[in-house]
Amino acid sequence: MLKSEFHYELPTALIAQSPLPDRSASRLLCLEGATGALKDKIFRDIETLLRPGDLLVFNDTRVLPARFFGRKETGGAVEILLERLLGERLLLAHVRASKAPKPGTRLVLEAGHRVGVVGREGDLFLLELAGEEPLQTVLERIGHMPLPPYITRPDTSVDLERYQTVYATRPGAVAAPTAGLHFDTVLLERLRGVGVDMARVTLHVGAGTFQPVRTENLEDHRMHAEYCEVGPDVIEAVERTRSRGGRVIAVGTTSMRSLETAASGGRLQSFAGETRLFIKPGFRFNCVDALITNFHLPESTLLVLVCAFAGHRETLAAYRHAVAQAYRFFSYGDAMFVTPKEPGASR
Repeated sequence: MLKSEFHYELPTALIAQSPLPDRSASRLLCLEGATGALKDKIFRDIETLLRPGDLLVFNDTRVLPARFFGRKETGGAVEILLERLLGERLLLAHVRASKAPKPGTRLVLEAGHRVGVVGREGDLFLLELAGEEPLQTVLERIGHMPLPPYITRPDTSVDLERYQTVYATRPGAVAAPTAGLHFDTVLLERLRGVGVDMARVTLHVGAGTFQPVRTENLEDHRMHAEYCEVGPDVIEAVERTRSRGGRVIAVGTTSMRSLETAASGGRLQSFAGETRLFIKPGFRFNCVDALITNFHLPESTLLVLVCAFAGHRETLAAYRHAVAQAYRFFSYGDAMFVTPKEPGASR
């Protein structure tokens, strides 16, 4: 299929620039993939869509304060966005400067910290932090929350908490698994109380999630690599769910990609490593029965994933409905509850 087949018109005014005061007060558009039927709800009403015995699978990655600023020793300003930690003081990063720094260049950060440019890997720079202090500690002191490029304001102290899920425990992401931002502790406890089970995978979302698809033919697109883990406890939870007739519901595209990576051989198995899984129309789903997700950018791999799951025509019709009804889009925006085009396809 072609990238242009996943385009839709979005007024800039619908791109959410800030979170709502109440996480679970977001709107929720329900799409039944098999029929294309749509229902407008509020996110906290998700309890009415879940059943006792269902399994919610969350991504427990924690967003690092991964954007930081500095200058070259010659004076030019630089902005650094961490892509991945490679060690206590070694990192792979995007560097924005008037002129790309060469290997051997030293960059001076806030509070006097310094990093050296060790080399390049394509568009990314390999950087090494000077001194003995671990990089993660330095980031906590001088880093800024890496808000997506379509949020045009500077980050604030509010983002330290709101651009993070309430269950985030494993640091490593540079973008939030945004479907999970709608859950608060009260809602989670209420869902547990009605018999909904929960499990956690880890996928450290990289900055590549915001990179556009640069090839018109989707078959020519190569996904960026992201680290993910699906542990034996998740396998057991899925097997329990299946045995009692419950559904496996991925909270976010990152949870779906983690589960389907681990089930790529046709059966869910423990997995730890990098995934480049690109889910597009024609993909056979082996694990996931429903998806909770935010709205995604036009022509993005994440919109392609939702179309693969719920149907191309059905998904784009739902997006047109969301635009007409002035839903809020992207990271701090509203959500969808999506069931597949072919019910039971993962059974």
